[in-house]
Amino acid sequence: MANDILIVDDEDDIRLLISGVLDDEGYETRDASNSQQAIEELGIRRPSLIILDIWLENSSLDGIQLLEKINVEYPEIPVVMISGHGSIEMAVQAIKMGAYDFIEKPFKSDRLLLIVARAIESARLRRENEELRLRAGVEAELIGNSTSINQLRQAIEKAAPTGSRVLIYGPAGSGKEVAARMLHRFSSRSEQPFVVINCATMAPERMELELFGSESETSINENGSARIGLFEQAHTGTLLLDEVADMPIETQGKIVRALQEQTFVRIGGTQKVRVDVRVVATTTKDMTAEIAAGNFREDLYYRLNVVPLEVPNLSHRRDDVPLLAEHFMDQSSQASGLAPKKIGTDAMASLQGYTWPGNVRQLRNVIEWLLIMTPAEHDKPVQVDMLPPEIRGISPSILRQDTSIELLSLSLRNAREEFERQYLGAQITRFGGNISRTANFVGMERSALHRKLKSLGVQGGVVGSGQPGNGSAEDIPSSSS
Repeated sequence: MANDILIVDDEDDIRLLISGVLDDEGYETRDASNSQQAIEELGIRRPSLIILDIWLENSSLDGIQLLEKINVEYPEIPVVMISGHGSIEMAVQAIKMGAYDFIEKPFKSDRLLLIVARAIESARLRRENEELRLRAGVEAELIGNSTSINQLRQAIEKAAPTGSRVLIYGPAGSGKEVAARMLHRFSSRSEQPFVVINCATMAPERMELELFGSESETSINENGSARIGLFEQAHTGTLLLDEVADMPIETQGKIVRALQEQTFVRIGGTQKVRVDVRVVATTTKDMTAEIAAGNFREDLYYRLNVVPLEVPNLSHRRDDVPLLAEHFMDQSSQASGLAPKKIGTDAMASLQGYTWPGNVRQLRNVIEWLLIMTPAEHDKPVQVDMLPPEIRGISPSILRQDTSIELLSLSLRNAREEFERQYLGAQITRFGGNISRTANFVGMERSALHRKLKSLGVQGGVVGSGQPGNGSAEDIPSSSS
């Protein structure tokens, strides 16, 4: 994606010369001959870089005064100062006032291009660091090796370079924003802004203001500039409409127009603002039902749903639980300064058998709770009885410490049957109802395991746990099979 550079100089031939050099290298350029034109260009769209002449004759503000104004109102935009009457003192003063660098006329094209590239890269790194601070805790990778996650990764890698709009489906906490960030990172816009608006938490009356900005008197900043909306902030990058189904119906019509024309008008304004933004949306809702209920515009749905992607429930990819748990344990350990803890085999089996209504987000919280709340014995792994009550309560009885009390009340034959029932039921749930994987793990032939499960009356998941299987092609057969 080409970077947009604003050239501000009172000499026509200098603006033409710089534009020619930059255009040849693939940059997009705009120019202004005085401070007023420069301010107007900044109001239309924020550039990636400004090249600014120090003197600016016949201008209400000279270059230094305009630099001061830019630093106050647009501190994220790097400024390179140029002058035909420069001195060491002048260069030092400009840099002290916030300029990225100073070039004296006449300048060599190679030096100009080098400084421009460095200034834009420096601004990109600052923006990324700021985003990381603001979005701390958001994952950048889809963790796991399950079939569903591998398929999702492949779909993201195919869709990312195309620039097509993408609608990401999935339950709350499953990782939809992670998928959106991967789309951005694998795209040609990866070095440009990634901007997020959560439609579910935004007050309806503020939605249009946040998206499109405003030029009305009540929204003008103290410095007199218009309020810039998220569409403009995402120019050349990606805008994520998180939980788009909760967007007010009135705003949806304006989004349709903005997507179609790539232009919009700020609230209270009259001039069209042109942007180049890739829009990605996420939702937890059934969009067909939302359209039927009149809550979502069908034309907007079809514009957003060019490439649909689905992020699965964590309970549908239980194989990924150990990898995710290890990842979150390391992450929480680094953040808290506490030593990481190993999760015992039985405890991990219980984590894999749990349904995770809050999905990956809930698992992350549980791992952080285990790190903080379990006993600080580094050589002792986390056991089942240390798990949170909601998970410990549904664990198969074979994984609990009081199992022996129940077994001692039974005859040897009945105790053996009960042990096998609980053990095989726990393993079946652990492997998501997959008979072949369970048979391979416990060391039985698949057909022998089928017969054993039928004789023990194990069906649909762990006996006594209330946890159903996943409905896979190799699920436990019913007792009638």
